[in-house]
Amino acid sequence: MLKVENVRKSFGAATVLDGVNLTIDPGEVVSILGSSGSGKSTLIRCINGLEKLNGGAITVDNFDVGKPSELAEARKRSATVFQLFNLYPHMTVLGNITLAPVEVLKKPRAEAEAAARALLQSVGLGDRTEAYPAQLSGGQRQRVGICRALAMQPRYLLLDEVTSALDPEMTAEVLAILAKLAAEGTTMLFVTHEVEFARQISNRIVFLDKGKLLVDLPTTDFFAAGGGMANPRIAQFLSKMRKD
Repeated sequence: MLKVENVRKSFGAATVLDGVNLTIDPGEVVSILGSSGSGKSTLIRCINGLEKLNGGAITVDNFDVGKPSELAEARKRSATVFQLFNLYPHMTVLGNITLAPVEVLKKPRAEAEAAARALLQSVGLGDRTEAYPAQLSGGQRQRVGICRALAMQPRYLLLDEVTSALDPEMTAEVLAILAKLAAEGTTMLFVTHEVEFARQISNRIVFLDKGKLLVDLPTTDFFAAGGGMANPRIAQFLSKMRKD
């Protein structure tokens, strides 16, 4: 399992995560909601080791992200899709997807390329293997980012606001791919502002507010009048999101 225990993270005097506890089992889809600045993206960056903790611990299948000797093994078990794609502009789509499997997992190039082509085919980009990121739309680049993450065969897929930089049509493209992955049983931790989509695909909803985890509830309970909606902060958030 992926386990977050009493995690604290500060930037200077600003506390961004304040005693967060979270457990994700294989096969679950857990969405993290909250307003901007609530600590959602920082939590993802802590899980993949891009930010060092000020307290607490994060383990991925019992490998401690905070220990340099175990970080590489923890990272092999999770993969992150970022909101701004982070593709290498000088490499083709195929090169972007196969780089880590070949260099990190030591897969034979032919095997990595065959897997990458299959992934691209599954997201409707089978004809774009030799294209460069600049030749793709935003939605296409984000789909390549998802393929790049899946190419590492992670047990946990971490998604950080993957639709925030996209227009509505491109957002729909990417969300369709994520819905398919969820239906196939992919384990996902999904940081998002897409409330209704989170409602459709998630087993659980986690709500962060000012670095604190306010609730962690089954999706149906989160949206129920006597569940998450009973919390005034959550009711306010959902009301605003629906107006937007």
